[in-house]
Amino acid sequence: MEFIVANFAPIMFAGLICFLLLGFPVAFSLGACGLFFGLLGIELGVFQSSVMAWLPQRLIGIMSNDTLLAVPFFTLMGLILERSGMAEDLLDTVGQVFGPMRGGLALAVIFVGALLAATTGVVAASVISMGLISLPIMLRYGYDRRLSSGVIAASGTLAQIIPPSLVLIIMADQLGKSVGDMYKGAFLPGFMLMGLYVVYVVFLAIFKPAQVPALPPEARTFREPNGSGGYISLVGITALSAVVAVFLARNMEAVHSWFQDEAVTFVATDEKVVVAMCGGVFVALVIALINKGLKLNLLSRLAERVTFVLIPPLLLIFLVLGTIFLGVATPTEGGAMGAMGALIMAWVRRRMSFSLMKQALASTTKLSSFVMFILIGATTFSLVFQAADGPIWVEHLLTSLPGGPVGFLIAVNVLVFFLAFFLDYFELSFIVVPLLAPVAHKLGIDLIWFGVLLAVNMQTSFMHPPFGFALFFLRSVAPEKQYVDRVTQKVMEPVTTMQIYRGAIPFVLIQLTMVGVLIAFPQIVTGALDKAVNVNLEDVGAQMRDSLKPEDGGPAADPYGAPEETAPGVEPKAEPGAEGAAPATPEPSTESTESDPMKAMQDALKPKKP
Repeated sequence: MEFIVANFAPIMFAGLICFLLLGFPVAFSLGACGLFFGLLGIELGVFQSSVMAWLPQRLIGIMSNDTLLAVPFFTLMGLILERSGMAEDLLDTVGQVFGPMRGGLALAVIFVGALLAATTGVVAASVISMGLISLPIMLRYGYDRRLSSGVIAASGTLAQIIPPSLVLIIMADQLGKSVGDMYKGAFLPGFMLMGLYVVYVVFLAIFKPAQVPALPPEARTFREPNGSGGYISLVGITALSAVVAVFLARNMEAVHSWFQDEAVTFVATDEKVVVAMCGGVFVALVIALINKGLKLNLLSRLAERVTFVLIPPLLLIFLVLGTIFLGVATPTEGGAMGAMGALIMAWVRRRMSFSLMKQALASTTKLSSFVMFILIGATTFSLVFQAADGPIWVEHLLTSLPGGPVGFLIAVNVLVFFLAFFLDYFELSFIVVPLLAPVAHKLGIDLIWFGVLLAVNMQTSFMHPPFGFALFFLRSVAPEKQYVDRVTQKVMEPVTTMQIYRGAIPFVLIQLTMVGVLIAFPQIVTGALDKAVNVNLEDVGAQMRDSLKPEDGGPAADPYGAPEETAPGVEPKAEPGAEGAAPATPEPSTESTESDPMKAMQDALKPKKP
């Protein structure tokens, strides 16, 4: 028994591993393990029985957590957009834009995957949609089966790292950080990862063109009556939109000054980007609407199609992420606006129905319940684990690693990479992150950067052969037997499970490369965050005391302005300059800030220059 008491925390962690290996659901494994070891610890005297009395308060705290309300809102938004046919329209349209170039269909899948990630935030919806729509087309026109499978699965997993990702909401909650800061930090790494996918496809298009052929002319449906592709007007409206966006970004201070009717000399960079891009795409939408309404024929069929298909989801992205980045709305409020915007878009496209709404609400309820049950189980386990000094054991274990913070980061990322073979990102967020975050904070690691780094690493959990969920999603919609293509009437070979696994490996390596880039260059994440303001409270107090001194050098005035009383029989002191009083010694002139307490406090609160 003494051995169990002395090693209670590691034995409890090993017990959790045994529960998981037995095949029980993660939520119930966490809860059962926590309750069992909680009762055992009380019986052995490891901790007091009052520990279990804290559990109801912890569970009530979960239910009252406003941040977690964003999960069902963003889930509902994504499911409505996916079921309303937005993914199909995007893939069809973007595929026509990039189709004439080698690797164009793969590039279209990556681009649409990023757009779906920024609107749906759900990996399963993105992978299944692109697998149903893009995979038959890519196979029809001779794309390599391994590349087709890998690019669809990898593009679907972008929904985990590109805001508004659900895992970033959970990560921010577990790290005790702002969801808005987590979104800002993950924005650039998410699109850099998309860029690495593009580089890989372009590399194949140059050196292995047979694997990524271009669309044949007969497959290009959006053509003009004279046979041209209509790219000139598409480039023209894109250039005009870009010019408007750049003009707004460079003159944002003047726009704010005109709107607020007062001089504005500084506008934050993220606000410039959001407002400028929103203005640019809005101008393109207005031009397309006027062209269609008045039948001016200024735009080609391709340009008009791209405008009407791409711009509504882009405006929805700016509505949701823009309001969060600018501080206008909380993530929960942004998710609510996104869900309402998705309902309006589906209704305008005449695809809203009772059955669609019923399916979306049912799926949202299932996913939200899944998250809540895992969180309840993880809370039960962590309460007992903390009472048994488990965090101290983990801290001693990890801080003793060689290499300091770098060695800690390498070891943690290797651990998370291997755990991702067996656990998904929700389970990793609730089990592993609460154990690692205190150690990272003690080592001086920025927790936003640490959270984004883990999110990119945990993205590989969807791509790991043989347990990757994205691979399972794709396997469920990929052809398992020979079939006759409905367009070419040719007999097509099936996509085997081994081809899906082999196609995922290059993209797993790309994701690990991104992890290394973030470790080497943390400013990719931290550069987008607001700088912390360092305040020296001693300077604040000193300046406030000095500001209360009168300029003539006399005693400090009563801050409440009460008249000074004298004791009975004691003559009051003569005021300086009065008859019979000694002449006051001249004092050197003081700064104007010392006579103004408010000015002194403002100066003290200014950030100190490094």
